[in-house]
Amino acid sequence: MPESDDALLITLDREARTPLAVQLADALRAAAAAGQLRAGDRLPSTRTLASHLKVSRTVTAAAYDQLLAEGWIVGKHGSGTYVTTAPPGSSPVPDRARPEPAEQDLVSLELGRPWVGGLDRAAWRRAWRSAADTEPLVRHHPAGLPEYREAVAEHLLRHRGLTIRGGLATEAVLATGGTSAAVAEMAVSAFRPGDTVAVEEPGYQRAVEALKAAGVQVLPAPLDRDGILVDQIPSGIRAVYCSPAHQYPLGSRLPAARRVALVERARREGWLIIEDDYDGELRYDVAPLPLLAALAPDVVVHLGTTSKILTPTLGAGWLVGPPQLAGTVLAYRERTGTGPAPAGQRVLVELARNGDLGRHLRRLRRELSERRVLVVETLRTAGIPVLGDDAGSHVVVLLPSLERERSVVRQATRLGVRLDGLERHHTGPSRWHGVAIGYTACSRDQLISVLPPLIDLLIT
Repeated sequence: MPESDDALLITLDREARTPLAVQLADALRAAAAAGQLRAGDRLPSTRTLASHLKVSRTVTAAAYDQLLAEGWIVGKHGSGTYVTTAPPGSSPVPDRARPEPAEQDLVSLELGRPWVGGLDRAAWRRAWRSAADTEPLVRHHPAGLPEYREAVAEHLLRHRGLTIRGGLATEAVLATGGTSAAVAEMAVSAFRPGDTVAVEEPGYQRAVEALKAAGVQVLPAPLDRDGILVDQIPSGIRAVYCSPAHQYPLGSRLPAARRVALVERARREGWLIIEDDYDGELRYDVAPLPLLAALAPDVVVHLGTTSKILTPTLGAGWLVGPPQLAGTVLAYRERTGTGPAPAGQRVLVELARNGDLGRHLRRLRRELSERRVLVVETLRTAGIPVLGDDAGSHVVVLLPSLERERSVVRQATRLGVRLDGLERHHTGPSRWHGVAIGYTACSRDQLISVLPPLIDLLIT
């Protein structure tokens, strides 16, 4: 019964002794028996149906409650209501034929999404107006606007404890279009076709694809629950790509001893370390760990972005690396006339200049800390252990098999929840099975409403 049409006609007799809610429930069952409703069809909301039938919402809610108790429908507040039982004697609808909830109706629990609901819209508009109220550029700035690079250096010092070494911020920091864009630039400028880069497995597949597109060979670097296994990184590589602050996607924080071992091996064998500072600004109840870039600025390329702490709208990120590599990237931009767009850089400068960036980060940490407690305690109360709750904006629930992972993701979609399985984060066959549960892309009310049905899926 599509919400947008009147294909299913229901008539209620207001003079009959039978309560309206019972009449409605009977009519919906009859529609299923007649084939007007099939398993997987979405029903209108109680409010929409009440308006259509010109009855109280109490009537439609009572009818749905009865059908829910009988097992004819399934659904939770905020996720939609669906027919689950085929009429007697009918053939079940194959899984692939059942319509999925519309994309815009899904509650997203995907990882790697920003909390845009927490942006101060007045500050956001003010920053864009101020950024626009500047003189148009008359020349290209391949390294990024000087004021932006200074703002990034200040951000890294205040929020990541990284002191820029080897010169002024405007010489040591390069603006980028984001993490993926930075990897793509390095792949075509600093690496050669045939070079080999080890990437965490599972890991960031956009980085993998950017490297492969430039002819760079990618090898998997195995992980355990603490992060990358330094002694199992393949030998003979040009670089290793890792996310030590909050491993993407498993969520581990690389221990200090492994950070030191990684740096020592890189120096000994002549590697570069590409440090993706994913979720680096977000940690909870734990002491900070040193950035790899702080331990070894001579062999580490540090990458950051505003996409997760603010929004991808800005298209603004940064690269801090050894002078030779930074110079190679800059020379490539000079030759090709490419470089990150300055508009987003100007907006970040204004947000930082007025203190709005710092206020947003404090608000972000408070909100996500509370959401993290909600998610972790709810899952653990149900007996479901999680990984990655010390930092970041998502946790991981491991599952026993790839088939189980796929089943949970598929069933969650039918309930109106978009989950992120670990399968898609592997370059080769899946070594880890489970789902990542992000808590930034939805509202807090949505998060509260979808956790109970999600738990039911995970423990079934």
